[in-house]
Amino acid sequence: MKKIVTASSNPRVIDTIKKACSKSGSFFTESVFNETEAIISFIQYELPEIKVIDFTSPDIDAPRILSAVREDSWLHFGGIIAVCKDRDQVKELEDLKDGNILVAMKIEDFELHFERLLRILRKNQQFLYTRGMQDMIGGEEQGSFECGNDPMDLRFYTNFLVSYLYNTNRISDDDRVSLQMILMELLANAVEHGNLNITYEEKSEWLKQGGDILSLIQKRSEMEEYKNRHVHISYLIKSNASAFRIRDDGDGFDWKSAMEKKSETGNNGRGIMLTRQCVKKLEYNEKGNQVTFSIANRTNSVNMVPRIMEGFDILEYHDKDVVFRQDELSNDLFFVVSGKFAVYTNNEFTTMLSTNDIFIGDMAFLLNDRRTSTVVAIGDCKLIKVPKKAFLSLIRTNPHYGIFLSRLLAQRLVLQTQTSYVIQQKLNEVQSVIKTASSI
Repeated sequence: MKKIVTASSNPRVIDTIKKACSKSGSFFTESVFNETEAIISFIQYELPEIKVIDFTSPDIDAPRILSAVREDSWLHFGGIIAVCKDRDQVKELEDLKDGNILVAMKIEDFELHFERLLRILRKNQQFLYTRGMQDMIGGEEQGSFECGNDPMDLRFYTNFLVSYLYNTNRISDDDRVSLQMILMELLANAVEHGNLNITYEEKSEWLKQGGDILSLIQKRSEMEEYKNRHVHISYLIKSNASAFRIRDDGDGFDWKSAMEKKSETGNNGRGIMLTRQCVKKLEYNEKGNQVTFSIANRTNSVNMVPRIMEGFDILEYHDKDVVFRQDELSNDLFFVVSGKFAVYTNNEFTTMLSTNDIFIGDMAFLLNDRRTSTVVAIGDCKLIKVPKKAFLSLIRTNPHYGIFLSRLLAQRLVLQTQTSYVIQQKLNEVQSVIKTASSI
């Protein structure tokens, strides 16, 4: 059961959430608060991935709640669905370019689309609940989305993917801006020129006469020959790169001529040109209704240091420097800022730690025991060293960080159990093969 925490006193918003959660088969359950301090406290302690913030409720300080999430990097995972009173407020929030906001929508659109958004979140729940720890067991992440021609869908899917990559430290701030721009441009092209067959001339004339692109898209989407067309988005996220494929149901276009052009004027070909500037390889299928591109992932570096860690010094380590040795007394906890670290127990290599592990030395630190292993830097690395007394003092004033640490350790235990099970299964298979071969 996953919690959808909501800050609202508006019956329209609350009823929409309750109805949508009731249709999820108990997969989602709602927690509704109509008081600012209560919602901030709940978010800090429960660390819910999906937060609905209602900007139409006058008795709730929605900007303050948004700010509380933005200022604490440990609350960033997942995202925020913002409910707005009108289009101007939607634009105001979009202009903030806050990576935590998955989508901002008018209350009428929220009532219409929230149930569908929950289905999307459930289908792609690995983006919300694993906190980027797949790399600990070497997994790849792949999947696909299918959406209609509503620009709001495009923005939601784009923010969903980009926020996940950013929050799992695969892309930097600059990469996030570039990737978001690329995806939005290519998806807009897939809808406007692919599915709806809107030419550049038609679009220019429509805008010249005072219309807006959203109304043109809506009008075209209602036409019989276009209304059942969709955009298909696929992704493959590996440790060192992420690949994306966008396909529309249109008739395709002459991409070879467009790719040969060295420059463009106006908006004609803008999506292709922007993408070519940001990625090394852009490929179309022969028909011209599918485009594929990939980006290099950043590795072993975090985007943001948690607020409570900012007051401590960052220590630099170089290749083969020892962070601490086995059997030393444990007085410090280390937050991983960048780099990779080899762990040795009784002089035998046991595992590799990185930014995905968040902390080094946490078990001995919490158990008030000696170090159970020796940790050595691999290449250039950075750690924040937090003295035990200082960290305990921070937890007293920020107890939700203690809960986060406990959950992190519990998640590691689950992953280790799963990994041990897989290894044991493979070992059993090998032993079965050997036994069969020896009996022949």
